[in-house]
Amino acid sequence: MPHARSFTKLVLGLVTAGALFGLSGCAPEPESTPDPTPTAAPETPEPAAYDGPLHFVGDELDWFLLSEDEIAAVIPGSADFAEPSASLLQIGDGDGAMFSPSICGTVQSEASLGSIGARSITWKAENERQGRLSVLQFADEGQAARRMDDYVAASEQCATFTFDQSASSFDSAAIDEDDVRTVVGSIELGTADSGFRHYFGIASVGNVLVEFWHSYTGDSLIDADAAARTLHARAAQAKELLIGELTANPPATPAEPPAADAAEAWSEWTIGFDGIGPLRLGEDIDAAMAAVPGTDISAAEWPSRPRTFVSPDGSASLVISAQEEGKAIASILVGKISLYGEPSVDGAMLPRAAGVGIGDPIEKAMASFPDGTSVHVVAAGLDFYEVSTRDGRVLLFFTEHDIATPGAAIIGITAEDGTLRREHYFGAYLE
Repeated sequence: MPHARSFTKLVLGLVTAGALFGLSGCAPEPESTPDPTPTAAPETPEPAAYDGPLHFVGDELDWFLLSEDEIAAVIPGSADFAEPSASLLQIGDGDGAMFSPSICGTVQSEASLGSIGARSITWKAENERQGRLSVLQFADEGQAARRMDDYVAASEQCATFTFDQSASSFDSAAIDEDDVRTVVGSIELGTADSGFRHYFGIASVGNVLVEFWHSYTGDSLIDADAAARTLHARAAQAKELLIGELTANPPATPAEPPAADAAEAWSEWTIGFDGIGPLRLGEDIDAAMAAVPGTDISAAEWPSRPRTFVSPDGSASLVISAQEEGKAIASILVGKISLYGEPSVDGAMLPRAAGVGIGDPIEKAMASFPDGTSVHVVAAGLDFYEVSTRDGRVLLFFTEHDIATPGAAIIGITAEDGTLRREHYFGAYLE
């Protein structure tokens, strides 16, 4: 019997195993899992094209510079080009000879008057004089547009005019397309033998004027239409580059400046594009006087005349100027703009700009605030380095020598609102 039970168990085990095997073989195969369909990534919409103010700043001014070949192609007699530079040579301050009608003085004026930044290229003209092209940044579109209004008016009214009682002429061509205005022509002041003859061109877009100037003699003749078209095309190209740049990188909203303690020593205050210490550009000057209690403040004969603020301990002073015929603070000066007949100032007692102060070499300011412009004003004997923001604020670092002099020391620093600068007109708004 034990063997019979063992055999029965064996048979039952085999049957059970076979049944399980058979069930396994008859089971339907699982359906294959389909490959997942890739989900398209959501499309990132293109940013809307920038349509705000066309304010060029810093090295964006380089976009306007014509190449040597372009200049040589449209300005007869231009040769021996210098390298482009972030510099500006300014001769005068806006005063000069008499023109009739007065708007014609525009063609002999310096377009750079009132500018807050520049890029330049110079070359040799036929008569050993120097030709130049300057890209000039103004504080806002309005300033540049009003200046260009004068040039357009001159091109329309000054085909013939009088310069110091001598018959003169301006033979010009003009273009007004795609928000860019251009005027190019030949200027003859006085007689061909004893007067002055120049090729002149000006273009405007946004807050920029592009000017070229070239003295000529003999029978040289510029193709004003071709030169105007070249100048105009480059300005239009720069406009498109700026729109592309600001579309991809919209201008940031300026942050509120940190609060400053009026009771602190003035050497603890900071110079910035918003002002100096608790004193803010654009602020009412009476409010500024109240913001620094205990300060000795000089009286002003007229509202726009500078006022000197002397610290309570007498160790430091600031010079504050309001806008012309107004009470908003236009500029604040630490130190001096010139040392002619003036004593030097102790920078240790005065505010600093990003660690740069009176007595430091100008190279320190240029390293801390790159993309600025070196300026020499011949008539006033001034040398300074200016750097600006897209909204028209400016810092100017005045030096004791030409900025090209190694180690030239800073003698003064000005924070200024360029939108409140005095504007230069040449007749369009005076007649």
